[in-house]
Amino acid sequence: MNDSVSTKEAFESSLKYFSGDKLAASVFSGKYALPDGNGMLLESTPDQMHARLAREFARVESKYKNSMSEKEIYDLFSEWIIVPQGSPLSGVGNSLQVQSLSNCFVIAPPHDSYGGILHSDQEQVQIMKRRGGVGFDVSNIRPRGESTANAARTTDGISIFMERFSNSCREVAQGGRRGALMITIDCRHPEIETFINIKRDRKKVTGANISVRFNDEFMKAVQDDSEYTLRWPVNSSIEQAKVVSVVKARNVWEKFIDATWECAEPGALFWDRIQEGPADCYSSVGYETISTNPCAEIPLSSYDSCRLMVINLTKFVRKPYEKSSWFDYQAFEETSQKAQRLMDDLIDLEIEAVDKILEKKRCSYLLAPLGITGLGDTLAALNMKYGSEKSIKITSDIYKRLAISAYTSSIMMASERGSFPVYDLTLEANNSYLENIHNELPEEINNLRLKHGRRNIALLTTAPVGSISCLTQ
Repeated sequence: MNDSVSTKEAFESSLKYFSGDKLAASVFSGKYALPDGNGMLLESTPDQMHARLAREFARVESKYKNSMSEKEIYDLFSEWIIVPQGSPLSGVGNSLQVQSLSNCFVIAPPHDSYGGILHSDQEQVQIMKRRGGVGFDVSNIRPRGESTANAARTTDGISIFMERFSNSCREVAQGGRRGALMITIDCRHPEIETFINIKRDRKKVTGANISVRFNDEFMKAVQDDSEYTLRWPVNSSIEQAKVVSVVKARNVWEKFIDATWECAEPGALFWDRIQEGPADCYSSVGYETISTNPCAEIPLSSYDSCRLMVINLTKFVRKPYEKSSWFDYQAFEETSQKAQRLMDDLIDLEIEAVDKILEKKRCSYLLAPLGITGLGDTLAALNMKYGSEKSIKITSDIYKRLAISAYTSSIMMASERGSFPVYDLTLEANNSYLENIHNELPEEINNLRLKHGRRNIALLTTAPVGSISCLTQ
């Protein structure tokens, strides 16, 4: 075990490592260096952090065929080519602190009762105090003025409970890392305007992000300037609904636009499009997307979670900033396949961490989303203006190669490690997202897919990478 050092000593050591970059040194020493449990640190430079990560990933890799060596993994980490994000970076191999390795969680919508709301409140804080961001949907909660069976007689609606959830989030980790929360609502809910306008009061719901789940029916009504029927429960038919209200869809939309302009929230989730993803092929067996994580890059089902890892695009620019600069797609594709393999290893490491924390309703080991960082710097190094036609084309090419490589890796792992347990080729039939990827796969990989399936239910995202980008400089 390394000798303990103070945060100041780790800052000074990592300052040399980062060649005088104070921001990067501060991020490492303040967020990711391994603590000793007594206010000191066991790591003074990222080299030690990378050695810890490589050791743990190699331990998992050794259980499977064609395993990567500890040195190969260490080289990918130490050169900042592949970077685990946030929770994995600080939590993998950390036996002195109880935390999740997942970055993001979605929990079940609160049951429409006071006990159900308190239960959801407890679930979110238990996850947040272990470093996880949380999202859930409040469409189940009955609208204001509806009767209740308790002494209150009527409900105050969604706003008071949004405040409760927000305040709980703000309470978590006081003096340290604050919790992160997303609250969503279906556009059919009768209190949609309450939700839209709640942040106009700058003192309300300050501890949560909020977003509206818009469906195609609503958007068409906006386009046609026609009426739209709100109802509760939101998934009921109009005939069976307990509460029904007719509004002009465009009026609601304009209030949404105005609030977003004024407050930067709510966000918009175009729900029918989101549910075209691969996970919703399995909605009948429990994987229906119901909400998103706090930054909304990960739509998830109830009690699902994700771990994040990125590939640093700048590492694949050859002759950067020269007229002859070019992007090495072959190296990028090879690295993407390795990164997806490490993502799958991270799920194994998370299962170990979850066993130490609490028994969850369903351990979510199917989702292994891989992303990128450094796109802006990469385009600059290729002498391209961000947003130009050339930059859009190469960005599209990069994401296409990432998708093909990640799915190739997941299919190959299915032949070695087994597919995710609910894999069913028939459930995925006619999914346009998957068809687009399958049509680009080499024939031999498609044959493997038809025989073995793939290892992970969903594979890709583009998550925020603030502190990680600081570390990669």
